[in-house]
Amino acid sequence: MDSSHFSPVSFMRPAVDAELADFVRRRRAEVLEIGEELAPVLDALEAMLAGGKRIRPAFCYWGWRGAGGPETRAIHVAAAALEFLQACALIHDDVIDNSDTRRGLPATHRRLAVLHASSGWTGDSAAFGQGAAVLLGDLCLAWCDAMYQSSGLSEAALRAGRPAFDLMRSEVMAGQYLDLVEQAREADTVDAALRVMTYKSAKYTIERPLHLGAALAGRHDELAPVYTAYGIPLGIAFQLRDDVLGVFGDPDETGKPAGDDLREGKRTVLVAETLRRAPAAGAAEFRRHLGDPDLSAETVEWMRDLITDSGALAACERRIDRYVAQATDALQTDAVADDARSALADLIVAATARKH
Repeated sequence: MDSSHFSPVSFMRPAVDAELADFVRRRRAEVLEIGEELAPVLDALEAMLAGGKRIRPAFCYWGWRGAGGPETRAIHVAAAALEFLQACALIHDDVIDNSDTRRGLPATHRRLAVLHASSGWTGDSAAFGQGAAVLLGDLCLAWCDAMYQSSGLSEAALRAGRPAFDLMRSEVMAGQYLDLVEQAREADTVDAALRVMTYKSAKYTIERPLHLGAALAGRHDELAPVYTAYGIPLGIAFQLRDDVLGVFGDPDETGKPAGDDLREGKRTVLVAETLRRAPAAGAAEFRRHLGDPDLSAETVEWMRDLITDSGALAACERRIDRYVAQATDALQTDAVADDARSALADLIVAATARKH
């Protein structure tokens, strides 16, 4: 714990990876008894699970440790279950956004569309891929619950954690719907973007995993306010950083093409700030291009320049700094165990780094 190279996320990753691999291996045998045709679907799931930063399991684990929970395999399993919820959300999100890639690989629905086409089956390959991906996402949601329930924690602990576990799953689905609504009605306000961000990302990524960890350790009521004061601003800062990277990030780092968020027409705070700050003619042109899946590299570059020149990028960076300061202040408490408080401080840096 005292190593200068200690990473609270990397610390969890080997355990999370091992538990996910073990769970999928056991479930694969059960599923293949239904039919060998399901093997490519499970391969697609394993490809999805191989990536990711394991942020949500890390916050769940450190929420547990912050509440005085001991080091035990059972909390690793319960925390790892959140990766199935993340896989469900990402698979469905890519279908909704019609994304081509995820984590540097073909998106799940694209991969399964290729399976259809290469097999010479009848019907539309794209529609098959989308349908199969939706079903795989549903399977991930079911396995999230199954892995949590079979974690090895006591029945009392699992019951105590269930409200936070269930609320987290409801909120991320509600946040996803709000995101769809705001895109459909072309909402361009910062407030609208922040509401989506709060439910689709901040609560689901940080606040609720922390609440879950505290609840499993029997200290939810005491620590929930502390974890909320820390988790919501950090979760918003995390998503703001992700939105900046979605426009300006290196594709080798992000795993998605440059400017992909602009092609998908995401109504982010970065976009809202641009439309609010840019000259009227520039804002109108920006709005006309936003959401065009065929945006050229030159148009993406023009949109990036407008984001920067309008002051929108700098405004988002200032917001990130303010939210980081709020999260840091929330940790100034003795209610959270010392080693976890140090890890949570490190997670602020990990979650908002300019490259992640």
